[in-house]
Amino acid sequence: MKRILIADDHDAVRSGLRAVLEQRPGWMIVAEASDGKSAFEAALKERPDVAIVDFFMPRMTGLEITRGIKKHLRETEVLIFTAHESGVLAQEALQAGARAFLVKSDANKLLLAAVEALMARKPFVGGRFCGQSAREDEAGEGHAKLSPRERLVVKLVAEGYSNKGISAMLSSSVKTTETHRASAMGKLGVNSIAGLVRYAIRAKLIEE
Repeated sequence: MKRILIADDHDAVRSGLRAVLEQRPGWMIVAEASDGKSAFEAALKERPDVAIVDFFMPRMTGLEITRGIKKHLRETEVLIFTAHESGVLAQEALQAGARAFLVKSDANKLLLAAVEALMARKPFVGGRFCGQSAREDEAGEGHAKLSPRERLVVKLVAEGYSNKGISAMLSSSVKTTETHRASAMGKLGVNSIAGLVRYAIRAKLIEE
């Protein structure tokens, strides 16, 4: 029996993933998590064969979860799952140790194939991401300079969340959030929320 963990902060997404994955005999969902810290703790406890993790998660990002899993659970393969079609994010996910990267809109047609590849210790990345990185680096100036947490803060700011709201989501202090936000603005060379929103759109962290 192959064991799978699902981590996403939206109940509907987790339910949809479960419905697709349970079509396959011999696969079992051993844990679900709605935030990054819970996902990592569940992975350590259940030791799944495959962990499907959302890129942008509260409390720990998908990249942080992936690095932790690969450090402590070398037999667990990670699939990073995101709503954003971004070659840059795909590249970062693979560099962090994930072996597969998939956009959520492709779940119905590609999820089973992606998990099958991971069960066989093979990589899986959607063809749409080939060649995107260079174009996105040009559009999203300074992208590579941002840490995963800074990028998550920028995404949430661009989506309209306040510093207090972001801090609650990430289980951090308001001061820490303000520091991440200021650092990101400095690295990106912007001095306003509008500038952060424009960057987030260009880098495909949010939709226009």
